[in-house]
Amino acid sequence: MLFDYLVISQIVPTNPAAPVKGPTHVVKRGKTPVLSVEDTRALLNSVSTDSLQGLRNRALISVMLFSFARVSAVLGMRVSDFYENGRRRWFRLFEKGDKHHEVPVHHKAQDYVAEYLEKAGFGPNVPLFQTFRKKMPTGRAMSRSEAYRMIRRRALDAGVLAPVCCHSFRATGITVNKGTLERAQKIAAHESPRTTKLYHRTDDQLTLDEIEKISV
Repeated sequence: MLFDYLVISQIVPTNPAAPVKGPTHVVKRGKTPVLSVEDTRALLNSVSTDSLQGLRNRALISVMLFSFARVSAVLGMRVSDFYENGRRRWFRLFEKGDKHHEVPVHHKAQDYVAEYLEKAGFGPNVPLFQTFRKKMPTGRAMSRSEAYRMIRRRALDAGVLAPVCCHSFRATGITVNKGTLERAQKIAAHESPRTTKLYHRTDDQLTLDEIEKISV
């Protein structure tokens, strides 16, 4: 890369490192913790909905889970990015590289977000997922670290022992998805199916099933 820059800048005539090939780095399995269906349900059901903050937490988790979206894209949403198109609700997301991505809303996520917004009474141009101060929304969007701390607290309260993080819901949604890998790739806005496959951890269960067949 250095010599490429020097060639472009006309400092050296040719790149002497051009024939050199770097080491091949192949990743076949992602490292993101994936929740089981039971743990995911327990986590969602454990969130208290007696307060606006609790409704926000449940809605946030459901959006990440059912849209396969990155946490940054979800936290960057405004209220107007949860919109109606025909008979369905859609999410408008801005993924890496300012990629404009729209995905239809799962009925559970729609119910959770609608209930949260009905109680919040937000206008269309404010952050969808806001921080709270003295049990009142501040108008400031949550940061990734604030979302992570909330999720860790909720996971502990639900008795979920897996090392869950914000990205876990993206991986969990892709793994438990009953559709094709190609459809999951489109929903997740991945450029390559290889990236989606890193999140798709169904093979973990298949491997465990085979291991359990060992009879000693």
